Amino acid sequence: MTAVRVACCQVRIAIGDVNGNADRVWRAVEAAASAGARIVVVPELANSGYVFTDAAEARSLAEPVDGPTVTGWVDLARRLDVVLVGGFCELDPDGQVRNSAVVVDAGGVRALYRKAHLWDREKLVFTPGDAPPPVLDTAYGRIAVMICYDLEFAEWTRLPAVRGAQLLCAPVNWPSLPRPDGERPSEIIRAQAAAATNRMYIAVADRVGDERRVEWVGGTVILDPDGWPVGGLALGREMTVLADLDLDAALDKRINEHNDVHADRRPELYAPIYRPQGIS
Repeated sequence: MTAVRVACCQVRIAIGDVNGNADRVWRAVEAAASAGARIVVVPELANSGYVFTDAAEARSLAEPVDGPTVTGWVDLARRLDVVLVGGFCELDPDGQVRNSAVVVDAGGVRALYRKAHLWDREKLVFTPGDAPPPVLDTAYGRIAVMICYDLEFAEWTRLPAVRGAQLLCAPVNWPSLPRPDGERPSEIIRAQAAAATNRMYIAVADRVGDERRVEWVGGTVILDPDGWPVGGLALGREMTVLADLDLDAALDKRINEHNDVHADRRPELYAPIYRPQGIS
């Protein structure tokens, strides 16, 4: 496969500004496509914003998967001939509010994922998903999707890797937390570790802008199978990170002549660790 250009759009999202959020996302995706991107990732909860006052506010901003946000993204992907991955506040068919993401292309909605690992007050707002991250073949490579805090669970990022995902796309909203001077945000470090231990590309689209006294890392990054950023970092700035990726490189799990991150696994040793005697 020849290299494919991937874009992660770090945009300013505002709570409740559905029309403004849609416009900023659309303009960023259009600009990325004009720059040659064929896979484009936009942030978590890109339609609604993140810092809800309560569950009722989240519900008032939630949409079904066939609502205007995702329908608009399908139209955009079809017009621009891109694969678009983005997060939105979903009202599911059972009336549950979900922190969800979709993969869409010219053929429509290819995958729907609901965040499994809820962060902090998300547990007061959302119903967690219980399905593994989807892995699917697209015109530009085999990709997977998960959301934000999901990236911090080694068991979860391993799942798409062993199913052959070349690129893991992650819409995120990373809240800024204290860190020592000169240090990279720990969220980026953990994503680097996930990329390296799975020898898989990871594309993270974060957001910027203050929201109800919450500041964001603005840590959009694209990582190669060694865990290194490619295309630069976008710390705190409204911008798009672009990188040309040889996705087939993620199919080679060898570190050196003697080691392979998949072949070296010993699952028969891990099961007793996860299920100690006397614990169901």
